[in-house]
Amino acid sequence: MTHTRLLLIGTVTTLLAVGPAAARADDGPSVPPGTEASASAPVELDPNDPDLKLPDGATLAEPKVLDIKSVVEDQSGDERREDTNTSVTFALQAEVLFGKDSARISAQARARISVIANEIRTQNATRIRVFGFTDNLGSSAHGDVLSRKRANAVHGILEQELSDANITYEVRGYGEDYPIADNSTEEGRKKNRRVEISFPRGAN
Repeated sequence: MTHTRLLLIGTVTTLLAVGPAAARADDGPSVPPGTEASASAPVELDPNDPDLKLPDGATLAEPKVLDIKSVVEDQSGDERREDTNTSVTFALQAEVLFGKDSARISAQARARISVIANEIRTQNATRIRVFGFTDNLGSSAHGDVLSRKRANAVHGILEQELSDANITYEVRGYGEDYPIADNSTEEGRKKNRRVEISFPRGAN
């Protein structure tokens, strides 16, 4: 299968020489609660170090540590894998898993979920999140119910595949919340209709 690879690399410590600046909102994509980046704290830095060159009057911005994220999406866009230094997330488009306005998983979808279950075993993960999402068409209430049913369906297959009482699951349906693409186009809505499976990376 042909893959399109996009590698987004965050610096380990971001140091900016800045003067006074106005605050601005974060314009990055939103993420469901509990899935925020979790890189470790930055290293200490001495602002009076003579080797540190700053323009007159400038000060150091607060140091920030960013997760390193690798994103791999198949050519069709039906499946996406995101790896950070702390977690793995698979996103499967709803059309791959279900019929229109349905929460019944197809046989082909079961095979894809089985591959993800194997990765969960490889990472020795014992905490798994299964989150369902829809586009913004139809009522918000319908989207909430459908996304929850779809997340439950995927959770059920994972439980069968893994058959491990030590694994805990967090299963939620977020409806149209937390879009990853523009809902004003069908291409964007297709990306937003998805189920995400995420779990911590193993220590290996």
